[in-house]
Amino acid sequence: MEEEAVAKDWWLYHGPGEAAERRARLAAGPPPPWRDFTGIPDPQYAPPGCEGPAWERTWRRGDGYVPDEPEKDVVNTALHLRRPLLITGKPGVGKSTLAYSIASDLDLGPVLHWPITSRTVLRDGLYLYDAIGRLQEAGLEQLRTPGPARPADAAAPPAAEAAGPPGDGPSIARYLRLGPLGTALLPQDRPRVLLVDEIDKSDIDLPGDLLTVFEDGGFAIPELARLAKEEPTVAIGTDDDPDAAVRITQGRVQCRYFPVIVLTSNGERDFPPAFLRRCVRLHLDAPGPDKLARIVRRRLGVDIELNAEYQELVQSFLERAEDGDLATDQLLNAIQLRLAGAWSAPGDRERFLATVMHHLTGPSA
Repeated sequence: MEEEAVAKDWWLYHGPGEAAERRARLAAGPPPPWRDFTGIPDPQYAPPGCEGPAWERTWRRGDGYVPDEPEKDVVNTALHLRRPLLITGKPGVGKSTLAYSIASDLDLGPVLHWPITSRTVLRDGLYLYDAIGRLQEAGLEQLRTPGPARPADAAAPPAAEAAGPPGDGPSIARYLRLGPLGTALLPQDRPRVLLVDEIDKSDIDLPGDLLTVFEDGGFAIPELARLAKEEPTVAIGTDDDPDAAVRITQGRVQCRYFPVIVLTSNGERDFPPAFLRRCVRLHLDAPGPDKLARIVRRRLGVDIELNAEYQELVQSFLERAEDGDLATDQLLNAIQLRLAGAWSAPGDRERFLATVMHHLTGPSA
């Protein structure tokens, strides 16, 4: 049986010491000069901590992850360099779960999740602005406080004029909210973990658009920057909590510590060299028998070596994986069903395997 690697002194993720000690080493260690950021935290804003339902979901998903020594080396390299971690591999090998593992191991709070589709643009991750809602509210305000009567045959004013200038309507803060990337870039005393899931599904421009944000560690909100003279500081909601009211000054968000950004890719497309150069890359292969045994023991508390039936299930999983991709959680589902006494009849074996270990790719998918 493969033994877990001894923690190396330079590791932060799965390194020696308690989570607080390892976070302190990260904060005390000098970042590369080009990755040293100057954001000042809002003392009135308290980001989500290691409690509550959101943290419980992060901890449950991440605590059972079983990383190999090479994975730990690469993750810790990204942490020390303050660089995004680009994880590639086939579906089901644990790419997304690794983000939750980093958060749970270092007690970094709930993972922020940004799922990517072909329609996703950079602003979706940075902030959301409900301009239509604000215009409608301004119109309702005018109805509540009508102006002088005008002749019936007079032309109606343009919609923007009818709504009045921005300062005359409701505060813009009610219609702004930070997205997952924007929330991760808030200046905080500890970095947040952001999962940018399946970036290979994005429009061709998104990886390039992310470069400036990754390099600057911040971004501007034009709607607030235009109002900076009248309202230099505006409190808006976050991706975690629309009522969080974190204060943004001069319309700019600037991180203090670069967040732990995990980008996953199923390999459906290539990325520009400039994007790849700014990421630390990790490829995850499908786990072999030793790692599968460790995963089952960690997730389900079952020692494969002590049970011939579960050894047979692992072997069936590996054999079926030769004809098409399978996900590790399919093996966990099979063992969980056996623990519950399901599909126990001898004649059900083939139907059982076909049901819980159906191929994700290949001729039979």
